[in-house]
Amino acid sequence: MKRRLLPLLALFALALPLPAGAASTVSTVADQTGIAITIYNQNLGLVKDRRDIRLGAGSGELRFMDVAAQIIPTSVAIAPLSGGELRVLEQNYEYDLLSPQKLMDKYVGKEVKLYQKNPQTEREEVVTATLLSNNDGPVYRIGNEITFGHPGRLIFPGVPDDLIARPTLVWLLESAAADKRSIEASYLTGGISWRADYVATLGEKDDTANLAGWVTIDNHSGTTYRNAALKLVAGDINRAQEQPLRMAKAARFEAMSAPAPQFREESFFEYHLYTLQRPSTIKENQTKQISLVTADAVPVKKEFLLKGENSYYYSQAGDTVKQKVGVFVELENRKEHNLGMPLPKGIVRVYKRDAGGSLQFVGEDTIDHTPEKETVRIKMGDAFDVAAERKQTEWKKIASDTYEAAFEIKLRNHKKEDITVKVVEPVPGDWQMLSSSHPHTKGDAFSAVFQVPVPKDGETTLSYRVRMRY
Repeated sequence: MKRRLLPLLALFALALPLPAGAASTVSTVADQTGIAITIYNQNLGLVKDRRDIRLGAGSGELRFMDVAAQIIPTSVAIAPLSGGELRVLEQNYEYDLLSPQKLMDKYVGKEVKLYQKNPQTEREEVVTATLLSNNDGPVYRIGNEITFGHPGRLIFPGVPDDLIARPTLVWLLESAAADKRSIEASYLTGGISWRADYVATLGEKDDTANLAGWVTIDNHSGTTYRNAALKLVAGDINRAQEQPLRMAKAARFEAMSAPAPQFREESFFEYHLYTLQRPSTIKENQTKQISLVTADAVPVKKEFLLKGENSYYYSQAGDTVKQKVGVFVELENRKEHNLGMPLPKGIVRVYKRDAGGSLQFVGEDTIDHTPEKETVRIKMGDAFDVAAERKQTEWKKIASDTYEAAFEIKLRNHKKEDITVKVVEPVPGDWQMLSSSHPHTKGDAFSAVFQVPVPKDGETTLSYRVRMRY
């Protein structure tokens, strides 16, 4: 295969004119001695491609092939790692790729050959034609006649100078001596990203969970990174608004079981760096998952939450309003809870086994970057067996800027166990609780928080009166 490719590579190496006396060198992935990639969770990757390349003395062209198709050309840098002095005089990125459509476009106005089989002799006959147009199909002139829809095979005399087989970096270099050099090319590329995906399995009593974290890498950058040294950066890095050359469609892949963690985590500037402790091949158009973290028997806390609306306190409304009670699960990212590694942002999918032992999906939520000793909070959905009804029982104006409002909230629990519902009321302005059926605390300056016990198959009514100044 390599023997067949060498003449083809040599052909493309001669596609662009060189300065007088300049030699041309072609470097492919066969020269590669190492590849490292750092992937950011913002559709961005930093590639460091190290190759051993033999260069001639003086000025010459180096055609550095097998780079990412979504490379950001302005980010490219080249550095000699061994040998004498090397100067970069000019840098180009060639990405006008060879394709049937572009080949046809380049030959508009030129002669081509059409091969067709004679139905009587069953031999191929050659017709010379001029390609007049390639809009919605080729149009030819054969002799003095114009035709289209020709059934024959189309043969081109050669490859146009400005078409190449694959994206290529082209440098005009000045080398102090002719020798073999170790050269590292680094560049940023779009089309590659990573995210964290987590799978949590709740215990029978919803007070513990087994957590498996995965790194999911989507590579649509336009090349394969074989046996690459892989690093991931988690954090919100500021980027200028520069669009990549091509856009990629993301793929998805799910995984349930998790092997032991394989990443070493460290603080890096204002971010966190995760280094895979082995080489990994990331293929083009591949979605790869690698285990990030596993933890068993992590303590969790389930919470039932009812939140009011700020608009309730600005007008009088006597109608009863039905509300849904949200269900949340919280866990603390601590070493004593079998965790402690800073968790990158991602999606947590939560499962639980039913009475028959079968695993069922019970909810998912997105979490942000979570440092050690911080809390992960996951919204599961709304409680089926917990109902809430709200009614404003009184509302009056005391002064030009002072009002009083009274509310009654009925909570009904149809579950088989007692629960506590956290009720958060967003009271506006400068407020004072005049009376309440249950104790309250201030969640912040504009919220009153009640912890309301509701017995199994029972009902509890929370009532309160508040004075507001706004």
